Amino acid sequence: MPERLTLSSFSALTFDMYGTLIDWEPHILQFFQAWARRNSIQASDAELLEHFDRARAHYQQQRPALLYPDVLRASYAYICNQWRARIDPIEQDAFAVSVSTWEPFPDAPEAISYLTRFYTLGTLSNIDECSLSHSIGKLGITLDLIVTAERVGSYKPALAHFVTAISELGAMGVGHASLLHIGQSLRADIRPCNKLGVKSAWIHRDHRSLGLSGKAAKLALPDLTFTTLEELVATHSREMELHTS
Repeated sequence: MPERLTLSSFSALTFDMYGTLIDWEPHILQFFQAWARRNSIQASDAELLEHFDRARAHYQQQRPALLYPDVLRASYAYICNQWRARIDPIEQDAFAVSVSTWEPFPDAPEAISYLTRFYTLGTLSNIDECSLSHSIGKLGITLDLIVTAERVGSYKPALAHFVTAISELGAMGVGHASLLHIGQSLRADIRPCNKLGVKSAWIHRDHRSLGLSGKAAKLALPDLTFTTLEELVATHSREMELHTS
């Protein structure tokens, strides 16, 4: 029987940022709910999120050099066109810079603060450097490794984030087998790990849907699953207690 995978068997953790540490989905939904009301559009929450998910994935794949504010700007226009609504340049610009208003999950700052005592920590994020700086500030954390879409010139689920992280962690003395990647998106985080043989943990939070649809999501196979970062930390804490008892 294979040995059970434990969190304490790793020496480095990399995190997805948006959807895992930063709770972006309510902000996206609130923006498009208000947009739908102003434009007298009847759409369910699921429809609004599905259209956003489809739009941003399209631009991230077709135009990987776009900075994330421009992905948001283009996604807004795409959704307006889908519903034949007028593109409001002021509203479009506000959405493009909205990342700075997105708040962390309540359990994220404490979880990272705890985990930094035991691991080399990093983030692999579909974001630009400027927007990410706001989010890291809100979390109040320091990371050993930061890999952004702006830096590698592509967006997950393309593999450049992961290949870069493996290389740079290797230079820090962290081997491929000692890395665990943690993310909420089956499509953008878990499936690429499967392709590269990187172990992964899925944060399957309740009532969150972005990144969970499509063929790649259906093929994704996480090695570990937690419902929250709080649960992940509690699991690690129990492991450490067993090791010291």
